[in-house]
Amino acid sequence: MKYKIFIFLIFLSSCAQNQEKLQLIQPYSSKGFAYIYSDKDYNDRIINKKFNNELFEAGHSKLRPGSLIKIINIKTNEFMILKNNKKVKYPDFYKILITNPVANKLNLSKDLPFVEIVEVKKNKSFIAKKTKIFKEEEKIHTNAPVELVKIDNISKDKKTKNKIINNKYNIIIGEFYSMNSVTTLKKRIINELINFNDKNLYIKVKKTNKITLLSGPYKSINLLKNDYIQLKKFGFEELDININE
Repeated sequence: MKYKIFIFLIFLSSCAQNQEKLQLIQPYSSKGFAYIYSDKDYNDRIINKKFNNELFEAGHSKLRPGSLIKIINIKTNEFMILKNNKKVKYPDFYKILITNPVANKLNLSKDLPFVEIVEVKKNKSFIAKKTKIFKEEEKIHTNAPVELVKIDNISKDKKTKNKIINNKYNIIIGEFYSMNSVTTLKKRIINELINFNDKNLYIKVKKTNKITLLSGPYKSINLLKNDYIQLKKFGFEELDININE
């Protein structure tokens, strides 16, 4: 069943020329919820690696250890750049694992820690006006290896923190250039995912001529998680989440 779904999705994606080649060149990027680490979850085997919850640490399920990851609080535009400490397994719904100091520094909501993560390539295009080691990490562990770089945010407008009042989230199922491809995929989801609420599915056409299939909007994190897991089991490898799309 899953094999057929993967073949079908590859066929749909072929409508975008050289899309696969571009994806290989572009750094990893995704939007969704961060998993905030706790020792209890490690002891309960919900995650398979132990982290130091007093340090600025992050772990990803796909990126190699040592990779630089930019973690952005989408609501406030605050961000940090961390090294991927460990390749770690966590529930599929989440995009990255972070420790409490990271969540606190980014002013993330513990209930809805919505972030964007971007793999940072160490090349000439990576320019930063200011870099600094956080003093908090030095105080906690003076002998710890340097794991953290902070890049000052260009925007200093504090008003951005209050822009989003009513949070509504959407699952981005896929982007295509053909309306036929999108409608075909939508029909397959409706027909084959019996417990999926098809009223959540909708199509959006962007100015760039891209046609997006989304599910939402969701006001409840539990409903969002339920549909996300169903779509993952259906065969989708990577699903992004947007806010107020």
